Amino acid sequence: MNRRFVKCLSWYLVVAMFVIGIAPRIEAGFCPSEIITRSTADRASDLERIQKILEIKMVKKRFAELGLSSQEIQARLTQLNDHQIHELALKLDEIKVGGGGFEVLVVILLIGILVAVWFMVTGKRVLVR
Repeated sequence: MNRRFVKCLSWYLVVAMFVIGIAPRIEAGFCPSEIITRSTADRASDLERIQKILEIKMVKKRFAELGLSSQEIQARLTQLNDHQIHELALKLDEIKVGGGGFEVLVVILLIGILVAVWFMVTGKRVLVR
């Protein structure tokens, strides 16, 4: 009975992880019905946001490792049109420094719960001396 339960639980977890793994990630949003013109004030605010990110020491160091100077970066920024600058500013807002901590915490908790259930089902004990 005990071994059968463990086998059923194992297969259930395998199927559940497979179903969770194949579910597609869907992102939705509103699409404007007309073309929205952006003013030069919007371009300036987007450029300010980009400049703030570019002034961070780690970003400067990474660009230096890639062989780009600050003058080259500024030259490339001036070549972008308003739409491209706005898209870049939006992408910079989406960046998470260090990754998402919440997802890591959830995974660690799930692994801990699975290990605890495994020890309860098999009847094994961990003794710390």
